[in-house]
Amino acid sequence: MSLPFIIPPSPPSKPSYTQDPLLDLLVIASMSSHAADLEDVQGRVDDRNIALQHAGVSNVEMPLFILQKDGDRQRVAAKVSMSVSLSADEKGTHMSRFIEQLSEWSKKNTLSLDALPAFALELSRRLGATSTEATFSFTYFMDKAAPVTKHSAPMGYPVSYHVKRTGITYTRHLTLQVPISTLCPCSKSISDFGAHNQRALVDVTLELENTKNNLPLWIEDVVTLVDALATCPVYPLLKRQDEKWVTERQYMNPKFVEDVVRDLVLAFRKKPQCTGFSVRVEALESIHAHNAWAAHSEGMKT
Repeated sequence: MSLPFIIPPSPPSKPSYTQDPLLDLLVIASMSSHAADLEDVQGRVDDRNIALQHAGVSNVEMPLFILQKDGDRQRVAAKVSMSVSLSADEKGTHMSRFIEQLSEWSKKNTLSLDALPAFALELSRRLGATSTEATFSFTYFMDKAAPVTKHSAPMGYPVSYHVKRTGITYTRHLTLQVPISTLCPCSKSISDFGAHNQRALVDVTLELENTKNNLPLWIEDVVTLVDALATCPVYPLLKRQDEKWVTERQYMNPKFVEDVVRDLVLAFRKKPQCTGFSVRVEALESIHAHNAWAAHSEGMKT
């Protein structure tokens, strides 16, 4: 009588992490280590007696929710820079804590100009720092309707939120860029017909006051204000009727870059939310090999 053929069980296979035996040993050793056994090198005392104003992370890409004026939230892809001050005896800061806080805000919180102080305060407590700073840069989209047909499409604006906290005081800045068009008053005056026009870029930074009763300031309102004081707004979508309106509006409303800057200065002086501002307008000239620009700032503390 023949015995049945039995296939012996295969020996248990070793877990493979990297397909490299030496690297596998390092991975396994690392997994078996406990955090409590690892030295916190950043926590060492530094004896060079040099306090640092900034230590942190930059160019961090993170999805964030931005609060819109209508109360909805807009998801943006932000690039973030964050830093804290270091006392003279601190060797380094804990870089992972920056990312931890940012990741938590990405999932749970909505970022707004009014929320910036809370973000800076939380960063101070996490890192044990007396001074913290953060800048959030992103493209903010607004649905913009054509002037005549009212056909609309999203239009993106480069925006930055900035906050700095020192002790119990803080400053906030809103920075954004708005494309407009300008038509040269000189060209219109000296020409028998027509005048040269071009796209221009308006860069605005607003420093916000920090009382508890401050009025909100919205990206939408700043864009609307800049558009109103331009020769003509720039639109993402134009039909023939809209293009006719834009061309005629440009011709009837000529402005130098200096004119746009001065008009914006007068407008921002009336904004109670702002303790300071800076404005820069650069025309991407259509008939010159150079650009034309003008700028002005008032009341900026930082």
